[in-house]
Amino acid sequence: MADESLFDFLHMEIVSHVYKHSSKGEMDNKDRAVCVSVLEGMGFRVGQGLIERLTRDSPSFKDELDIMKFVCKDFWTKVFRRQVDNLRTNHQGTYVLQDNKFCLLTQLSNGKQYLDQAPKYLAFSCGVVRGGLSNLGLDSVVTAEVSTMPSCKFQVVIQKL
Repeated sequence: MADESLFDFLHMEIVSHVYKHSSKGEMDNKDRAVCVSVLEGMGFRVGQGLIERLTRDSPSFKDELDIMKFVCKDFWTKVFRRQVDNLRTNHQGTYVLQDNKFCLLTQLSNGKQYLDQAPKYLAFSCGVVRGGLSNLGLDSVVTAEVSTMPSCKFQVVIQKL
């Protein structure tokens, strides 16, 4: 229980620190993009390290879908303390991971002003997922969308080489 709270508070402080030190006054779209990029990069490195530890003793995966199932069950559980509620795919490299009680959004209140602030709390998580997939051999673009709090959809588009 204490570990969960510590991670939540650390995440909130990291986001606050990045946003506070990236602007001297009012933020424009360029400043926001830089902040999102910094947070996503931090998450990417964390995801790489976590997936390395989690897959150390695992057999190799059969295919892309097998990797995504692992991410939704094992990886997501280790990082966000619960499994993904729903995984959808078009079988052409696009996956949507639905988490109806995303732990990093449960601390935010419901309301329009908080819904507008939600994306900055998701950049790190997108990076974690992208970093994990990268270490498993899948280059991807990961985006997150929030329509109602604390539900969140992560869209993963696998980049074909």
